[in-house]
Amino acid sequence: MTKVQRARRQVRLSRSLGIALTPKAQRIFEKRPYGPGEHGRDRRRAESDYAVRLREKQRLRAQYGISEKQMRAIYEKSRREAGQTGNAMLVNLESRLDALVLRAGFARTSAQARQFVVHRHILVDGNIVDRPSYHVKPGQTIQVKPKSQTMEPFQAAAEGVHRDVLPAVPGYLDVNLAALKATLTRKPEVEEIPVTVNIQYVVEHYSR
Repeated sequence: MTKVQRARRQVRLSRSLGIALTPKAQRIFEKRPYGPGEHGRDRRRAESDYAVRLREKQRLRAQYGISEKQMRAIYEKSRREAGQTGNAMLVNLESRLDALVLRAGFARTSAQARQFVVHRHILVDGNIVDRPSYHVKPGQTIQVKPKSQTMEPFQAAAEGVHRDVLPAVPGYLDVNLAALKATLTRKPEVEEIPVTVNIQYVVEHYSR
């Protein structure tokens, strides 16, 4: 799949799910805030409880760019933790390395953040980590590898060019954008996590 095809797919998915997944999708979604296709303008038919919960799960998956297998694994892990399963799911998702690379402003989209990690541009406490799903712990520091910092995408990030399309840096991250370095200072609070989701619907989908 070409870059253009991937971008079109993300735009179509954004309109289908009712959320903007990329900056380009946001621009198009503002002009056409309805689903794709010839019936996109039509009022959505009454949906079953299953359909509503399924779409909410798909919305959450799409915002983190993860597979169904990964989402199911996060649900099972979170279900075994103390407290509310939905809250634990959001904290576990937000603690992923690729999610924090995006939140810090090192990347423009979740797909780009994932690519940076896979291509071994990202360090955690000075060590290369190439797993986007790596669980970052409070106190750990993520940084773009010094050799990679000379590359154009990272030089642009260091200048803050992504900040116009990303949410404000959340309170659980201490970011030095010029140095392309960020520290997870504490566990994310659910209210701070910049995603659009009814997490209870997601839990209900998996627990049915």
